Order: sequence, then structure tokens, then C-alpha cells
Amino acid sequence: MQRPQTPIKFYAMRLSGNAHRVELLLRALDLPYERIEVNLAAKEQKTPEFLALNPFGQVPVIDDNGVVVWDSIAIMTYLALTYDDGALLPRDPADFAHVMAWLGKTSGPIAFGLAAARRINIFKAPQDIDAAHQIAHDFLHVMDEILRGSVWLVADRLTLADLACYSYVAHAPEGGVDLTPFEHVRQWLARIEAQAFFTAMDRTKAGLWA
Repeated sequence: MQRPQTPIKFYAMRLSGNAHRVELLLRALDLPYERIEVNLAAKEQKTPEFLALNPFGQVPVIDDNGVVVWDSIAIMTYLALTYDDGALLPRDPADFAHVMAWLGKTSGPIAFGLAAARRINIFKAPQDIDAAHQIAHDFLHVMDEILRGSVWLVADRLTLADLACYSYVAHAPEGGVDLTPFEHVRQWLARIEAQAFFTAMDRTKAGLWA
């Protein structure tokens, strides 16, 4: 497995679940990186310098020796295709497709359910929290049933699917979503947290953690 020529520049924000999932992968692949905190409150993501990296003005972004990639799922896919040997991003077509299906959920029910509810509580976003809760609960019920008969989301090992879904599921209580009824999801979270590379995302006193 190849290594970066220089430490990867990783533009992030400590409360961003999208950034956290990328950091989990960087650590899982044992890649050298320089974390650069972007102050969103000060609008640093809207400066000309940052917009040159990501025209949408969002974190995360990586700069891998001149290769700039933005969007957390695009970043994770790039890193896995470049530096993973097929363990975290399977090269078997069926397993690859199943991982892609879970990655797709990050911009569907995870984004509009779990992440939206958390954003409403932490950042006072003007969205419908009841609708976000319904989407989140529907997703968690399906996820819990799938994990009832499986240790990981895809195949028989940890993959990008698990790392991409972890952050917003783990922090569901910040959005007011109780994980107590979802036993298999909670066991899955514990398995990820037991990995040697794991690092936690900062918690806030919001929602059920207030």
C-alpha cells in the first residue's frame, strides 16, 4: 500500500460529522495528516483562499500533495482507492456495490434525519425537527434489523460503510434521537469505538445530552 509523499492537509471543523468520518478513515489507514481547523463562525470557509479549495465553501476538504478533494464521501472514496488495499473498500463488485449503497444513505436519511435533527438543536437551523426525527427513526429501525444478523454493515469486516455512517448515528442524541431501543445499532457503535484507530467527535450539551 502506497503512502502520501507529504502529510495530507485536512481542513475540518470539530463539530462536523462529515469531517469526523474522514478523520476516522485517515486514522484507519494510518495516513499522516495535518488537521487545519476552519472557523465557520468567523466565515473562514467563505474566504477567497478557502473557496479556491472548495467552491461550495464547506468542510471537509483534503489537499493530498496538490490533489484537492472536497465532499466527505468523495474524499473517503479517493483515500480508499489510493491508499487502501481493498480491506476497507472491497474490490469485489457485489461488496463494492453494497458499500456504495450505504454511502448513498449519508446524503439521504442520515443527512435529512440524524444530521438535520442534530443541526437544528446545536446550530438552531430553521428546519422541521419532527420530520427529521421521523426520517431518523425509520432509518435506525432498518439499520438495527440489518445489524441483528451481521457484525458489520457489509461483508464480514469493517468497511467504509461503517465509518461513513458512524458519526451522525453515534451523535443522534444531540438531535434528540434516543438510541436505547436500537440494541444492535448500539453494539455496532461500540465495535467501532473499540478499534485502535478510533477517535471521538466532540460532544455538545444539546438534545438528550443537554
